[in-house]
Amino acid sequence: MRTAFADSDNTAVPTCGIAVMAKASIPGCTKTRLVPPLTFEEAAQCNTAFLRDVADNILAASTRASIGGYVAYSPAHSRPFFEATLRCEVALIEACYPNFGDCLACAIARLLERGHLAAVVLNSDSPTLPTSLLVESAEVLARPGDRVVLGPALDGGYYLLGVKAEYHRLFQDIAWSTEHVAQQTLERARELELLVHVLPKWYDVDDIAGLKMLHAELFEGRSFGAEFCPAEPRYARALIQWLIETADFKERLQRTQVGHRDMS
Repeated sequence: MRTAFADSDNTAVPTCGIAVMAKASIPGCTKTRLVPPLTFEEAAQCNTAFLRDVADNILAASTRASIGGYVAYSPAHSRPFFEATLRCEVALIEACYPNFGDCLACAIARLLERGHLAAVVLNSDSPTLPTSLLVESAEVLARPGDRVVLGPALDGGYYLLGVKAEYHRLFQDIAWSTEHVAQQTLERARELELLVHVLPKWYDVDDIAGLKMLHAELFEGRSFGAEFCPAEPRYARALIQWLIETADFKERLQRTQVGHRDMS
């Protein structure tokens, strides 16, 4: 059963709900900006591995703070994929709209409806994101007073957004999938006169630059944030190790031009 906390009384509901914004792994439709150097099938496999790692990271954070884990998924009717892919402790929310901001707003609304006092939306592209940043987000949102938590991504988007109430303005007039997303979101928060807690930057893996960073972090000892303890992405590590051993992954990676952009 994946009802999670929906049918529980509020005393049993964790203070903070964290939902990964995720798409089902469909070759040719998922993580296509990793093609090349990856094939469409390999890119879809990356999506699945990252999703599993990020979901496990939330569950790890839940042992250190009052957190409930979710996946807010699309496309519509793809629930069977997520039920087969994720651990049963992770609850599922359908959040499928043409506009990404509406997907984020839907996920936040659903988390708050389930009785959480704070709601966090998280990307599915940062398998090494330090668990401590998820714990920090929950702890900051548990403090008295209204506020926003923002985790800026290296490319100008954000990997995490946390709130204590619904603020649709945070998702309006945002140039999604550009380097302006985080800055525009901060501007919306200022319009709403909300206190903002900004987390350290982290990277996501939705393009070749991110894939090269992940490979360097996992197999060359080049940590993105030396002052942090990155999460150990066992599924992503196993997949990339398999690609290295069974395909010309490293050669393909070196030959491919670097681009950039984020989940948001």
